[in-house]
Amino acid sequence: MIEQMMSRTRKKESHVYTDGSCSSGQTGADRPQTSAYHTHRPLSAADMGDRAGTRVFKKSSPNCKLTVYLGKRDFVDHLDQVDPVDGVLLVDHEYLKDRKVFVTLTCAFRYGREDLDVLGLSFRKDLYVSTVQAFPPLQETKTPPSRLQERLLKKLGQHAYPFHFTIPQNLPCSVTLQPGAEDTGKACGVDYELRAFCAKTAEEKIHQRNSVQLLIRKVQYAPEKPGPQPMAETSRSFLMSDRSLHLEASLDKELYYHGEPISVNTDLTLLHFLCAPLPDLLTPNLSDQVSPSSTSCQVYTLTPMLGTNREKRGLALDGKLKHEDTNLASSTIVKEGTNKEMMGILVSYRVKVKLVVSRGGDVAVELPFVLMHPKPSDLSSSQSESRRTHTHTHTHTPHDSY
Repeated sequence: MIEQMMSRTRKKESHVYTDGSCSSGQTGADRPQTSAYHTHRPLSAADMGDRAGTRVFKKSSPNCKLTVYLGKRDFVDHLDQVDPVDGVLLVDHEYLKDRKVFVTLTCAFRYGREDLDVLGLSFRKDLYVSTVQAFPPLQETKTPPSRLQERLLKKLGQHAYPFHFTIPQNLPCSVTLQPGAEDTGKACGVDYELRAFCAKTAEEKIHQRNSVQLLIRKVQYAPEKPGPQPMAETSRSFLMSDRSLHLEASLDKELYYHGEPISVNTDLTLLHFLCAPLPDLLTPNLSDQVSPSSTSCQVYTLTPMLGTNREKRGLALDGKLKHEDTNLASSTIVKEGTNKEMMGILVSYRVKVKLVVSRGGDVAVELPFVLMHPKPSDLSSSQSESRRTHTHTHTHTPHDSY
């Protein structure tokens, strides 16, 4: 039996992008748009003036006066640090007049259906909100631009301005709870939203026509050094017998990737009782009857998959962008000393081996394991390159135009 466990604290957006290049020689401010919902697309390497494969995500406001550029939408939590959210804003100065441009990063936990938000009660809790003023830029908030920001600023011209966010380490990863067949509105879970808007003050009411909303994700990848092999054992003594039932169970390893089969090794020593393992939750039913007064060594293979569990309401999934498929939620790795009450949703997995013993009660052991995606091969190299670029910029190249 595989169980997915979620630990929670008390308690229309996301537009899909399509691969393709933007027309060269035009910026987001002067490029004609057919719809407010078709402005989110990646720029190609040719647009960036770079021979390497660089993709930049772009989205404009409905009135096309404000455009946001991001190098990626997935930001990795490395436990010791989280990838910074570095982007660039392209603004129309004539439209702004005496107004300013703000960018807000929000981490929200929705724990109830959106259609139940009535009488001023909202089933949503903002875990983190940070707002920066992108235009006019403030001297005290200057941060050395990343390499991608430098190239975007050069490409987009003098009306482009960078912004920077640092995601705290104690925030949860993006998780979506699978809605039921009759559920409507925004799904429950944890999501991150980046919003840019024009206003005289940050507290002013935001109008959709001159604002940009973009979902991003905070993700974790499998650690390079997995933990020890999970093993568990238990014994049960019975009245009127001098012998006991002994159960041992183990997994081949602690870390498994999504879609990888899990082998559960069991070693069972029985008395005069009839036992049968219980069916599992996330995988097809596996059961085996063991004869009395015998010893049994079995290996059960389980593969937790979303495909066979799409009807189960409340199942934790990896945070997804609209119209994109996803998978079972990855295990949450928490840094030691982190306040778990701030985490929103914690996801963990375990294999439960349960024996149903005739007239003797149940016997069970649990084997925790980690289910995650492997770290992309280019992640380490790009991370080290980014660090070198930031250090060089900060030390030798001051950017007064920031």
